[in-house]
Amino acid sequence: MKNLLYQTGISLLIILWIYAAGSKLLEYNSFKHQLTLQHFPFKIENTMAWLLPSIEILAAILLTIPRTIRYGLYTSVILLTLFTLYIIFILTGIHNKAPCSCGGVLNMLSWKSHLVFNLIFLSINAWTVQVFHQKRKEAENK
Repeated sequence: MKNLLYQTGISLLIILWIYAAGSKLLEYNSFKHQLTLQHFPFKIENTMAWLLPSIEILAAILLTIPRTIRYGLYTSVILLTLFTLYIIFILTGIHNKAPCSCGGVLNMLSWKSHLVFNLIFLSINAWTVQVFHQKRKEAENK
């Protein structure tokens, strides 16, 4: 049962990153425009417009290859943590006005709903990291 939940967690993360990257790429002009409205200290919107979906796709790919799952899990944790911190900054007023550049259905969520969504996926991700390390220890002890 634990293995099924672990595989489900990995699958959910893969779906999340493929969906997130895909929606950004399918709505590329809108995504790029939303980035210009962000609070970046430098003009990095053009770089972010291709870098962010690329990293999301990379996370999904890493999660599909048994030898690179660990890297995919950590890439996923980093992305989810950064996105969650950004939402917290918005909700606490550090950034007064900030558009959501997520794309797709996620773009329709309120900031509070988006925070809950991210925290759920961050929890799934953290749990899968823990199970991954348990499985590695068990394999080493055999």
